[in-house]
Amino acid sequence: MAKKGEWVKIHDVILNPSDRAPSLPDDTKQVPFEMWLNGFLNHDAKIGEIVEITTLSGRKVKGTLVEINPRYTHDFGEPLPELLKIGPILKSMLEKRD
Repeated sequence: MAKKGEWVKIHDVILNPSDRAPSLPDDTKQVPFEMWLNGFLNHDAKIGEIVEITTLSGRKVKGTLVEINPRYTHDFGEPLPELLKIGPILKSMLEKRD
């Protein structure tokens, strides 16, 4: 059970595949356009219920409650050796300009 004021994640389908623009690539057209959004719960609720949240920017948005206290799990992937070399190279170039 989530309590009013808790940090939660909601989900909603904005567009079903049949409602998506025909100009989209085929693989994109075949899936729904979905929203996943975090915010503060405006009333007590259980996972799976339709709820309203208030986002950090103050928007009030409705969706299905999917998670309580969601964490951020994204990253920027594996380091690229080419990009790791750029910093020292640029530093060296800038030092030579002085």
